[in-house]
Amino acid sequence: MRVVSFLPSATEIVFALGAESCLVGVTDKCTYPPEAQRKPIVVTSILPTNSLSGAEIDAAVRSIWNGASRCFG
Repeated sequence: MRVVSFLPSATEIVFALGAESCLVGVTDKCTYPPEAQRKPIVVTSILPTNSLSGAEIDAAVRSIWNGASRCFG
């Protein structure tokens, strides 16, 4: 089985289950456990989420979706 994780929490679960050998890709936000950072990054957010509040992220995503743009690169 091959698994690609698009959520940091899912990545943590895969490692907790001992299935990290099945994990073949992660997002740029999957940083825990540290071993996850050795996996290939297959998707990344185009938003600077580290510098935005939750409300700002929500507004930015709504704006992108309303304009039919992409949220991920």
